[in-house]
Amino acid sequence: MVDDQKKAGSISSATPKVDGFKIKAKLTGSVKDVSDVLRSVSFLEVAPEKDAVNAVYVESRDINKKPYLFSIIRIKKDELEIVYSIPPEIAPRKRKLDVIRYVLNILSLVGDDFSIENKTLYQLLETAVKDLLDSVTMDYSKLYTAYDSIKKDADDMRQKVERIQEQNEALTAKNYELKAANDELVLRIKSLEGLSDDLLKAKLQEWIMEHNGEINIIEFTKVHNVPGTRIEQMLNKLVAEGYIEVLK
Repeated sequence: MVDDQKKAGSISSATPKVDGFKIKAKLTGSVKDVSDVLRSVSFLEVAPEKDAVNAVYVESRDINKKPYLFSIIRIKKDELEIVYSIPPEIAPRKRKLDVIRYVLNILSLVGDDFSIENKTLYQLLETAVKDLLDSVTMDYSKLYTAYDSIKKDADDMRQKVERIQEQNEALTAKNYELKAANDELVLRIKSLEGLSDDLLKAKLQEWIMEHNGEINIIEFTKVHNVPGTRIEQMLNKLVAEGYIEVLK
């Protein structure tokens, strides 16, 4: 049986190519009988002649309403002639196979009034299938080549990402070391930005006088924010210079 098919809507105005082929056959019935059978198919336009029948199938039209995707089957007394369009967006080999499939469906309807030479039909099918297989093989080869190229690019990108991640981890560790060193430098700078030597001397003497000749280095450090080592150094200097004495 013929598949239930519907006409497509209007499409672009690009001009399709036209191709065709012939099959040896013999009209065993009458032109009228064949015409009547074909008229039962809703999407076919049937135009009988004295010694032939034309079955036109317009699947779509262009923006000017002219047939765009179409096929014409001409059933004659001694052969079957098929003419069909090949739009730019459809591969010629696939289009031919689609048309052959459609023609076989039509012939299944008129089989009682039309006989085909099997040898010719088999040759046509064999050629169409071979063309299709060649096309599939070629397309697969192109597809695999594209896939292989994309896969290589993906592998390269993955390696680059891994290297960048390693570099990022190394930079993170280095940044941590630099931050620690920076913090240490900040503390040293703060210590250097504290009391000057002269002012520290005065503060130490003032503290000792206010605390009955004694000094608690820890407390002095808390009050004046001066490192204990510097206080000790300055006390030793005051002793050496004779400003203060160490009681035995």
